[in-house]
Amino acid sequence: MTYVALLRAINLAGRAAVAMSDLRDLFTALGFSGVRTLLQSGNVVFRGSARPIATVERTLEAETVKRLGVQTDFFVRNAAEWQRLVEHNPFRKEALSDPGRLLAVVLKRAPAQRDIDALQAVIKGREIVRAGDKHAYIVYPDGVGRSRLTSALIEQKLGTRGTGRNWNTVLKLAALVSAE
Repeated sequence: MTYVALLRAINLAGRAAVAMSDLRDLFTALGFSGVRTLLQSGNVVFRGSARPIATVERTLEAETVKRLGVQTDFFVRNAAEWQRLVEHNPFRKEALSDPGRLLAVVLKRAPAQRDIDALQAVIKGREIVRAGDKHAYIVYPDGVGRSRLTSALIEQKLGTRGTGRNWNTVLKLAALVSAE
C-alpha cells in the first residue's frame, strides 16, 4: 500500500526543524519502504502494509517525538484517497491558472456542513472554501500571505486540525504516488 504523509508546521521560521534525511530514516526504521520526501515542508510518500490510517498517524506522531524531539501532527492518506482529493477539486480553473493560490487542506476528520458554512461566513476577503471528505479546498485570490483566513481560524471554525499544501505540491505528490 502506498501512502502520503504530511507533517504540520515543520521547518517554519526555524521552528520544529526536521531534516528530510532524518525523516526518511525514521520511516525506514519503522519498517516502511520506498520512502521519498518532497520539499522541506514535510511531505512523504512511502509504502507499508495496509493498516488503519489513524494507527499510522499515531505511530508517526509518537515516534517523531521520541526519535526526533519534534511534536507535530501527521496527516496520512493512502494512494486512492490522494487521487480522489485531486480528482474532486472543485476549482479546476484556478488549478490551471494560479495553482500557487489554491490550497488543499488535509484534515484529521471530516467537518460538518454547518462548520464549513461557519467558516465561509467569517471570511472577510475574496477567499472561497469548499470541503470534501477529510479535506477542504481554498482559493486565495489575493495570496495566502495577505489573507486573514489563517490556519488557526480554519481549524477553529471546522473544529479539527489540518495542514495545507498548494496545488503545485498536491500534484507533485500525486505524481510520486502514481510512480509507485
